[in-house]
Amino acid sequence: MPVLLLVRHGRTAANTGGVLAGRTPGVALDETGRSQVAALARRLAPLLLVRVVASPLQRCQETAAALLAVDGPDGAPRPELVTDEGLSECDYGDWTGRPISELTKEPLWGAVQAHPSSVVFPGGESMRGMQQRALDAVRRVDAEVAAAHGPDAVWAAVSHGDVIKAVLADALGVHLDGFQRIVVDPASVSVVRYTPLRPFAVRTNDTGGDVTSLLPPPPKPDQDADQHTAAASDAVIGGGAGGGR
Repeated sequence: MPVLLLVRHGRTAANTGGVLAGRTPGVALDETGRSQVAALARRLAPLLLVRVVASPLQRCQETAAALLAVDGPDGAPRPELVTDEGLSECDYGDWTGRPISELTKEPLWGAVQAHPSSVVFPGGESMRGMQQRALDAVRRVDAEVAAAHGPDAVWAAVSHGDVIKAVLADALGVHLDGFQRIVVDPASVSVVRYTPLRPFAVRTNDTGGDVTSLLPPPPKPDQDADQHTAAASDAVIGGGAGGGR
């Protein structure tokens, strides 16, 4: 099954300034954020990305553009950027643009931390709704990628911290109420594979690791396509040697 790279946008001034940017327009990468995504683009160069999909917000568009500016293996060109509203930041409604130091004093803050599945942001969306529309988006695109490019394709979704955490929680079989235990840093890569039986969380919050282990393994001469598909859903008993799919 395809490999999905969940890429969080690079750092912004809102991140360092302690402001909940949300869907505020015009939030760009800061100097550190631009350096982060340039380094990430170079790190992903060994991977042939067949599709790159991004949130419509500026910080994600800039991150995706940086990834697409570096050719793939053997100079392979990158695909055109696709924008998908399903990957957009959570709509924090009336909380948007406010300092985190203020928001921690709101009665709703405790529920955001401990019981996010119950949270509907005033004037915004629910966290359950955020998770569902993000999952709908990545599952749909993943199926399209598999149909168009085969089971060994690699694609990237560029999105936001809470959105990626919610997708990872689902992949890990963790209830949304546990998603605050997951850390997703700026310009990090988390990796998920969706198989017919279950998702696999291959990596989380990778900010510097080697990506060549994500390349497809060589085909086994004694294994047909149906066997390969079935095996992709199986977890290796004992943990395996790593690197292979």
